[in-house]
Amino acid sequence: SITQVQAGGSVINVIPGSAWLGGSVRAYSTDVVDLIERRMHEIAGSIAAAHGCEAEVYFERRYPALINTPAETEFCMQVMREVAGPDHARVIEPVMASEDFAFLLQAKPGCYVFLGNGDGDHRMAGHGLGPCMLHNTSYDFNDALIAPGASYWVRLTQRYLAG
Repeated sequence: SITQVQAGGSVINVIPGSAWLGGSVRAYSTDVVDLIERRMHEIAGSIAAAHGCEAEVYFERRYPALINTPAETEFCMQVMREVAGPDHARVIEPVMASEDFAFLLQAKPGCYVFLGNGDGDHRMAGHGLGPCMLHNTSYDFNDALIAPGASYWVRLTQRYLAG
């Protein structure tokens, strides 16, 4: 995703001598990130050369792909069903999470879970209607979910330690 574009200064009738694009790359595997990085260098270089310019690509790898393991995912789901009920526990389609938890999953099998934020009825005036995902200027945490969330982690720990 290109999330930043910077070019030029404060004068509207001057063609800028340089431009800068910034963003985030997320994928489900390291192989795909490798491909994206290689192609970014190739494409940027080719476009620049075609226009008599130069391009520089700075590609920083911050987080690896976050990949849950099946056995741990099933264990987490069993506990979530106990705490939230079977109608409120579900496995979701993979998402492009950018999380430091991915480093833990490279060392140990595990499962990254979402506890959810409700249907949006808790949101204060000015935050809009309905649910809202993280990293959104209109995000409003649902305080009513603190107790169920804490209960999940306590139950997960108890079940794990019980073997």
